[in-house]
Amino acid sequence: MKQKILFDILGWGFILWLFGYVLGIVFFFALPAELLGWAIMPFGIVLTLWVLIKKIKSNSFNHYLALAIGWTLIAIIADYFLLVKVFQPVDGYYKLDVYLYYLLTFLLPLIVGWQKKMVKK
Repeated sequence: MKQKILFDILGWGFILWLFGYVLGIVFFFALPAELLGWAIMPFGIVLTLWVLIKKIKSNSFNHYLALAIGWTLIAIIADYFLLVKVFQPVDGYYKLDVYLYYLLTFLLPLIVGWQKKMVKK
């Protein structure tokens, strides 16, 4: 069971972050930098919900709380070391779209976990 939750946190957390990272690189050639986060966000939300609904097979709210914390930490740490430090954006990285991304990364697992718990009752 511990191996499953570790994969759910670390595996899916990194995969979801990497999806946004790659999409950002693809969009970089077509969009202004200030729009990248806003363009990536809908795709990230859809993929995150798909993972939470189809791939996470737990009905434990604590499992979803662990996902919320783990995925948010992965996003913050990976963004800092692999985006902020590497690319050193001239106008900064942390803007409204990034804060909303972190908030959604935390809230989506909690919302889906709560809904799954309610359906189980």
